[in-house]
Amino acid sequence: MNPKYDPLGSADTSTRLRAAMAIGAEADPSAVQVLVARCGVEPDFFVRDMLTWALIQLPRSATVPLVVAELESANAQARSQALHTLSKLKDLATWPALTRELLHDPNDEVRRTAWRTAVGLVPAGQDRQLAAELATELGRGDRDVQLSLSRALVELGDAASDALESALSSPKQKVQAHAQATERLLHDPGANFGALLDEAKRAVALGPQQVHAHR
Repeated sequence: MNPKYDPLGSADTSTRLRAAMAIGAEADPSAVQVLVARCGVEPDFFVRDMLTWALIQLPRSATVPLVVAELESANAQARSQALHTLSKLKDLATWPALTRELLHDPNDEVRRTAWRTAVGLVPAGQDRQLAAELATELGRGDRDVQLSLSRALVELGDAASDALESALSSPKQKVQAHAQATERLLHDPGANFGALLDEAKRAVALGPQQVHAHR
C-alpha cells in the first residue's frame, strides 16, 4: 500500500478521520482500492462515513465496480458499508446488484442498509414488487429492525399498500401487528412507531376484527 495511506490504519481515530478527508479532497482514483478495503474493517462510524464521502468524490467508473464487488464479501461490515456507499452514489445502474439475498441478509445491519438503499434506487414501475419483497420481512427482528423496515415501506408510499393489506391476513400475529403499525405510519409518518406497534399487538391479540377496527 502507498505509504501516504498509512494514516488510515492509525490507532488514533482523529488521525484516520483526517486521512480519509484528505484522500477525498485529493480525489485520486488510485485511492479507490484502499478506501473500499478500509470500509470493511474501520471500527468507527464517523470514519466509515468519511470513507464513503471520500469514495463518492472519485470517478464513478473507478468506484462503482469495486463497491459493487464488496456486496459479495463474507464480511458483513464490508457488505453494509458498500450498500451505504451505493445509497450515496445514487447510481441507478447499480440496482441489479441489490439482490434478494441482500434484502434478506442474515446480518441485521446489512439487511437494514439494503432496504434503505433499494428504496432509493428502485426503478419506476418496480416499487410494488420491491414492497412485496420487503413485506416478507414483516414481524422479524427486534424493534429497531422492524422500524427500519417500516420506514422503507413508508418511503415506497402507495406502492406498499397492497403488500401491507395482504400481510394483515397473515396467520402470524407478529406479521399482522407489524403490518398494521406500518400501515398507520404510512398515513401518519410523524407518529411514534413504538406506540403504534404496541397498540397493534394488543389489537391483533383481541382478534382479526380488531385489526380493521384500529386502521
